[in-house]
Amino acid sequence: MSRAARWLLAVAAALVLLRAAMCVVVQPSTQRDWSADQQVLPVAEIRGNLATIRNIRNFTYRTTSDYTPAYYDKTFDLNRLESAWFVVEPFGKGGAAHTFVSFGFGGKDYVAISVEIRKEKGESFSVLKGLMRQYEVMYVIGDERDLVKLRTNYRNDTVYLYPVRTTREKMRRMFVSMLERANKLAREPEFYNTATNTCTTNLVSHVNHITPEKVPFSLATLLPANSDRLAYDLGLIDTDLPFDDARRRFQINELAKRYADDPQFSLRIRKN
Repeated sequence: MSRAARWLLAVAAALVLLRAAMCVVVQPSTQRDWSADQQVLPVAEIRGNLATIRNIRNFTYRTTSDYTPAYYDKTFDLNRLESAWFVVEPFGKGGAAHTFVSFGFGGKDYVAISVEIRKEKGESFSVLKGLMRQYEVMYVIGDERDLVKLRTNYRNDTVYLYPVRTTREKMRRMFVSMLERANKLAREPEFYNTATNTCTTNLVSHVNHITPEKVPFSLATLLPANSDRLAYDLGLIDTDLPFDDARRRFQINELAKRYADDPQFSLRIRKN
């Protein structure tokens, strides 16, 4: 074995040992000095056809770092769940993106669920740190006037809002499973992992739990800027348009800015 090969083997072994040591020493927690926008964990109570969600985030933003915190509780009738929406927010380079989902009740009430790192004060996301047990993972449950408008109007990222093609039974199972996972994380915290425990990998896990192997392993799961193309190819986007036309139709930035202060914001951004 050459000297270079021995050196690489030693480095690999050291990294494995470091990872193993961190797994023993560094444990996830719910008790840290959290960033103000992620201090409060949502929880849900499901009784029959009613799901009561506490701590639905609904911040008012002036900038991405200047905002007024606000939360509310709301009870949703699962019998009125009639739509599911897939949100894709590409950013940066190399295929990076954030994805989340939103659910519509009775044509007027919407609640979004976003899987995110739970930042401590002063922290920002790092791909490498995300592999090294440096962030907990949380499910942010929020009003679209918060979770969508933050991205379109204040971060100024491109945002696509796609209607999902599925049955009411499956969207109900998806919604309930995400609420149950949010509850579990409030009791049993987990570390985020850039490769295995992200926004998109969690969505894929929920989908595949309901419909096994519906979403195969794909690079679009790890680099989700093109996850909408994958969803389209799998028949999960409810449109008959060619993909490029669908992308243009379901980009919502202009609508989100035009109707930023409209009480019917969620309906307006679905104008198309």
